[in-house]
Amino acid sequence: MSAIALGDGKLHSVYKRANVSEHVGDNAVEDLVEKKIIKIAKAKKGDDRLYFTTPFLRFWFAFVSPLFKGVRDGDYSEVKERWENKRSEFFSEVFSRLSREVVKKQLKELQIMKLSSYIQNDTMLDIYLKTKDKKVFVGVVKYTNSKVKKSLLTQLEQTAKELGVEPDGYIIVSKSGFSSELKSLKKKTPLTLLTLKHFKTLLEDIS
Repeated sequence: MSAIALGDGKLHSVYKRANVSEHVGDNAVEDLVEKKIIKIAKAKKGDDRLYFTTPFLRFWFAFVSPLFKGVRDGDYSEVKERWENKRSEFFSEVFSRLSREVVKKQLKELQIMKLSSYIQNDTMLDIYLKTKDKKVFVGVVKYTNSKVKKSLLTQLEQTAKELGVEPDGYIIVSKSGFSSELKSLKKKTPLTLLTLKHFKTLLEDIS
């Protein structure tokens, strides 16, 4: 299970890290999906990817279960060390999930029919949105401490081209905001920029 918790989640990479055969791995995955512990993100081509259904399960199997003996004995030093080394990676995946929920709220007027990640071979789009009238928007999520620059939009455009996707617009979600140059492109490019302030809308479902 720890093989799924951290890393890219690619099916065969997980099997290799867990040191199990494809047959054993497939049976285990089927059982875990049935129990709603993990889910599968289907790839158009190449490996599917595995994800835990909740952040808590991912946290448990990434930081607690592999080091359970120390935790049981009251020694949390290994857990703390692993957390310090891997917490950015852990938060990044959670941030991506929450970002798609924010997109769903902020762009609900588009009449969204599908909103997910998009995987083909080794290339992945964090956001793939399809509307009722068959428009397509693609996006990227950045959990970094620096502002996102224009170059990221250029990379996103190139990624869409490589995947054979012709988007009607682009979406970028950033933890730390955007450069002035990138924000200025909204005037001539169908571009949606979302930051942490937009995440407040998620609290509306709780209140």
